[in-house]
Amino acid sequence: MRVVQTQTRTRIIRRTGTIENYYIEDLGNGVELIMLAIPEGHFTMGSPPEELERQGDEGPQHEVYFPQGFFMGMYPITQAQWKAVARLDPVNKAYSLNPDCSNFKGDDLPVENVNWYEAKEFCDRLNTLTKRNYDLPTEAEWEYACRAGTTTPFYFGETIATEVVNYHGNNPYGRGSKGEYRGKTTPVGSLRSANAWGLNDMHGNVWEWCLDHWHSSYTEKPEECKQDGSIAWLSSDKSKSRLLRGGSWLSNARNCRSAYRYGYSPASRGGSDGFRVVCRSSRTR
Repeated sequence: MRVVQTQTRTRIIRRTGTIENYYIEDLGNGVELIMLAIPEGHFTMGSPPEELERQGDEGPQHEVYFPQGFFMGMYPITQAQWKAVARLDPVNKAYSLNPDCSNFKGDDLPVENVNWYEAKEFCDRLNTLTKRNYDLPTEAEWEYACRAGTTTPFYFGETIATEVVNYHGNNPYGRGSKGEYRGKTTPVGSLRSANAWGLNDMHGNVWEWCLDHWHSSYTEKPEECKQDGSIAWLSSDKSKSRLLRGGSWLSNARNCRSAYRYGYSPASRGGSDGFRVVCRSSRTR
């Protein structure tokens, strides 16, 4: 294992095993943010017509390319991480961040009750602290990272179970059995639900805000967003609904599928709405 200390208070670590390249961002007072490397490549976005309980907005399927890799948070942003960044000076004074906004309390629990604008302000403050390029993931980045090379409804396979995903266990998917309904969030990573790229809790626990505006299908998706999945599909109407992905503790199993999409007002928040961050190259847009 090789450890390098940089001027931006970040440890870069490489090792053999499932996670081969990641770094740890020091947010102060013992709070850290683990960022995993997501490789360059391509994938088929959306669900096939034959997928059980498929929704019409999940198609048509299309190839999306990632000419550059990126880093993504190993977990959804926790309440400890949220509090550390919320106490920093604001970037956009219109968006104050309540350090204690979550309904379910616990430093290792994912932050929730956060709207899209607040999630973006978190990223902006994190950038000021670290001099990096943190952001919400594009919808394509999120699905590519979630699938981690898989094509099944979940990165586990054809169904999920409450032993590994926090969702409404009374509403299973496919041949899955009924399971536990916890009625709340769980500590990030506690169900040991990592995919092949080491990402935890991509299915269930909290919904995760994405950068893109909501579109009812991929039919008119711009070619540039297909050729570079890190480019968000945006609309001229800035108040239009934004994307949430992954499902939550409150969701039926079908809503936790890799391809499932949900549009929500960027000014709204709920007790199942959280986010995770990505870090791209130094380029800006």
